[in-house]
Amino acid sequence: MMKPIDPSTPPDTPLSKLPDFDPRTFPVAGVDVHLPAVQAGALAPDAMRRRFTDPPAWEPEVRAEPKFADRQVAQASVLVPIVLRERPTVILTERTTHLSTHSGQVAFPGGRRDDTDRDAAHTALREAEEEIGLAPGLAEVIGMLPTYTTGTRFVVTPVIALVRPDYRLAINEHEVADAFEVPLDFLMNPAHHRRHRVEWAGVSREWFSMPYMEGSTERFIWGATAGMLRNLYRFLVA
Repeated sequence: MMKPIDPSTPPDTPLSKLPDFDPRTFPVAGVDVHLPAVQAGALAPDAMRRRFTDPPAWEPEVRAEPKFADRQVAQASVLVPIVLRERPTVILTERTTHLSTHSGQVAFPGGRRDDTDRDAAHTALREAEEEIGLAPGLAEVIGMLPTYTTGTRFVVTPVIALVRPDYRLAINEHEVADAFEVPLDFLMNPAHHRRHRVEWAGVSREWFSMPYMEGSTERFIWGATAGMLRNLYRFLVA
């Protein structure tokens, strides 16, 4: 199992390039404690494989964020790496603070599609290997979720993969400050899904956050990453 190479983002490190916008400072509008958690049996590897092989009728809850960046739309993919531990976990990264988009944020490994990529899964696996050294042979792609469009105009395809627990990571320190695991059952329990809503710069913005305490360290999962996890929850619970 990997060890973090750096402490998580300190409280005074901005989690957004938008001026005067720090998602940690906005009040919680609600928590969906009334919704059921995904049952443990549905998080077992064979159950997830069956779910993607024969998907139910469902609708993603979050598809796009309000546009706040004036740039061309770009296709991208992220890998949602579910580690096959006795209690399954999800590998997440913390992006370095100097990156031009989503700097300092908790994210899935992934990035922009290259012209040489065969498909969305190829993009996600290639980017995961480049960012965290995850060997593609250790990741079994079982399906994809509908695209999620970020405010920075990336149309992102989440690629779901089951990862062998004997993986070893080699972190690209230019792009990734840290990498860590969060229990899948924590992320698939809406009692941990906090809703935020605010009027900012004349635009109504809404987002989810799923703060996870790793000992005394808070991993602040929010925005696009939390939105895609919310869609995964909706898919698995449908």
